[in-house]
Amino acid sequence: MEVQMKRPVVLGCCLWITGYSLALYIELPWLSLTASALILLALIVIYALRLPGRLLAGALLLVGVAYGYYHWNDQRNISALLPLTQQQQSLGGSEVTLLGRIASPVSVDGDRASFAVEAESIRFHESDAFPLGGESVQVSLRLLQQEQQAQAAGWRRGDALTLQGTLRSPAPARNFGGFDYRRYLRLHHTHWLLTAKGADQAQVEPAASRVSVVQLLRWNDELRDALGKRMDQIFPASQAGFMKSMLIGMQDDLDPERFQQFSELGLTHILAISGLNVAVFLGVCIWIMRRMKLARETYLLVSMLLLPFYILLTGASPSIIRAGLMAIVALYAARRGVLKDVLHIMAIVAWLMLVWDPYYMLDVSFQLSFLVTLGLIIGVQRVNELIEDAISSQVLRNTISITIVSQLVSFPVSIYYFNQFSLLSWLANAVLVPVISMVVFPAGLLALAAGLLHIPAGACVGWLLSWLNVVVFWVTDKLQQLRGFKMIWPSPSLAWIAVFYLLLVLIYVLLHKRHQLQRSDNPIVLQSYLYKKGKLLRILLFTSVVSFAILLWTGYSPNRFDRSGLVQFIDVGQGDSILIHTPHGKHVLIDGGGTITFEKRGEEWKRRKDPFEVGRKVLVPLLKKRGVHALDLLVLTHEDADHSGGLQAVMEQVPVKQFLFNGTLKPNAGIEKLFTTALNRKVPLLTAHTSEWIELDPETRLQVLYPFAGRTKQVELLQEQNAQSIVFLLEMQGTRWLFTGDMEKETEAALLESFKEKSEKQPKIDVLKVAHHGSKTSTTGAWLDYWKPTLAVISAGANNRYGHPAPDVMQRLKQAGVQIFRTDKMGEVQLEVRQGMIFSRMRIN
Repeated sequence: MEVQMKRPVVLGCCLWITGYSLALYIELPWLSLTASALILLALIVIYALRLPGRLLAGALLLVGVAYGYYHWNDQRNISALLPLTQQQQSLGGSEVTLLGRIASPVSVDGDRASFAVEAESIRFHESDAFPLGGESVQVSLRLLQQEQQAQAAGWRRGDALTLQGTLRSPAPARNFGGFDYRRYLRLHHTHWLLTAKGADQAQVEPAASRVSVVQLLRWNDELRDALGKRMDQIFPASQAGFMKSMLIGMQDDLDPERFQQFSELGLTHILAISGLNVAVFLGVCIWIMRRMKLARETYLLVSMLLLPFYILLTGASPSIIRAGLMAIVALYAARRGVLKDVLHIMAIVAWLMLVWDPYYMLDVSFQLSFLVTLGLIIGVQRVNELIEDAISSQVLRNTISITIVSQLVSFPVSIYYFNQFSLLSWLANAVLVPVISMVVFPAGLLALAAGLLHIPAGACVGWLLSWLNVVVFWVTDKLQQLRGFKMIWPSPSLAWIAVFYLLLVLIYVLLHKRHQLQRSDNPIVLQSYLYKKGKLLRILLFTSVVSFAILLWTGYSPNRFDRSGLVQFIDVGQGDSILIHTPHGKHVLIDGGGTITFEKRGEEWKRRKDPFEVGRKVLVPLLKKRGVHALDLLVLTHEDADHSGGLQAVMEQVPVKQFLFNGTLKPNAGIEKLFTTALNRKVPLLTAHTSEWIELDPETRLQVLYPFAGRTKQVELLQEQNAQSIVFLLEMQGTRWLFTGDMEKETEAALLESFKEKSEKQPKIDVLKVAHHGSKTSTTGAWLDYWKPTLAVISAGANNRYGHPAPDVMQRLKQAGVQIFRTDKMGEVQLEVRQGMIFSRMRIN
């Protein structure tokens, strides 16, 4: 306790975070803002009177204050429209007129402009305007003509706006563990979306030019935009997005594949503005000012004044705010000659940020930034001491220590959010971070500075730097190609993360004790005691390391001994994607959804830089979060885009052991790329035809019913795919499932005729995957009469343009007494098999 009280701010910050954490998981209605104020007053009185036991009492009271403060902020985070939503069940889909001011930069990407509005009032139909008091509303404006791109790009933060559109509530997560857009916007104090078609729906009046916070932010937006355009002229097109991301935090033009590559290698911190960038920026500034013979107090003061502008210029993310504020506090302390404790500085900054916005605690960049910084402050010197006898070089020792500490400290949080870890991450960081921080980043700043004065001069430096970037990209390409080192981890529980850190600390303490014991110089009379103590330490260390290994083993496959089966009908919009987890840990993916595009000739301007792709944005993150290390079987029922489109991302990022398809090839670029990727990765391609039962595990087997056997062995080019959908039965722990792709009534009739010819009567099934999203082209009465399903699942997109599922199909299912599950209404549907019984749950009830 004495050690803790040497750092009261550190202890206080930890207690404050504890209060916030309790507020997230425990509901105490009586602990209001008033109660928290009284608790704070009691805390002040206890310390003012120096009462006995004040340390423990003060700690508990501070946790209570933090709890109340978080809840007070969270309860205030509601929409001004709440009274209207209580009177009217839903305002979603209402046509409104919004009045306010643009509160963010306007992002124009293809046929969409998006920005935030500080809304002053809103009008429903012909009613009076309802005041919103500056509430934030997120706007998505669809541009109808190419000329409207320039029009929208000319709007600026602070401009007065009148906009007619449709008011909607942000969509919640439609899959278990999926991205929750509603929660994301709420954490940014936004509760509504406004969608509109055409820039002519907006009336924009430029803001008056007067000095204000909004005007300063507007100038900052324009400066960032000007710097981004200048970098487009300085650096090669293939590298401009990379340099903009690293130098000023603009990631709009960053190649998604490059970002994915850096993410898989644990190098995303290079692309995000953080402490590394602040350190280099300050180093360059101080070096220049020292060459100008400025006094120490002067260049420290100038550096402090420059940092807030640098924070704004680089996007003001939580990581750059953390690094910038720490640097400002450190510079101030150095100027006053009181710089003693970096840990204290970090605690001060964290506390300030959490008081300013409690939701920072839930931000991944905030968490990783402070965790890694804390680890480096506490751990690097200690690890250095442990390895100093083995490694004599100070530089090498520091590099190894920094790599070990940063990797271990960030590992649990990284796999919790990103569900992947490369065993080559340490190598990539050790090799590339020094090169990028010491050469690429400073040279990039030099190129930008030179380019601001004279574009050819900046382009010359940029051209020289491009050669080094080519080498960096070559290294990352080669490391990423070593796919055997990439691991997929399911998101661990908070308890698992806590045990991870506790075991890590325990192992260090034991290693430290052992190190001290080995270096001790004691009299002979103590040797027997030291021997016994050393033996005990070895036993404890061995036990701790084994426990740590077991923890990693269970975290990698937490459901290793779970013998239930799970069939997950993932909501991928208007498409199919079904993930099957068998009782013995096998994984089968049926289809991958896909985004259907309707681009016409002459509409190339509508293309977005990073368009939504369901495989990369929805399916792959879910597979990783659920710990799918590899797919034992990938089934593509047919090759229409709403079933095949998402599989390209799956094939690229998740190992696939076998690929079953219908034996045809739909001639288009997407399908050709998918099969080329499968061949390049040496994935066995299996053509489907009627078969005997195929064993997947001791309790699971499948049987292909269609296409029929006897077709030519050559792959047939086929544009219309629905009639060639793979149809198969699945048996799992005695339950029977029928998967039908987009089969049509003709195929249903052919199958029924085939069963009749063979005098074969299939037993009734428990679950039917309704064909073709519930279209009227299938699921006939005869089909239902034959199979007599108990449950049916329809995979369709919410509010889809096709009217799926068809009313006739719904009527037939209801008349057959079938219980119906729909992804368009319920989100993801999960059916779990336990001891031969099926249990259901839906994401949206």
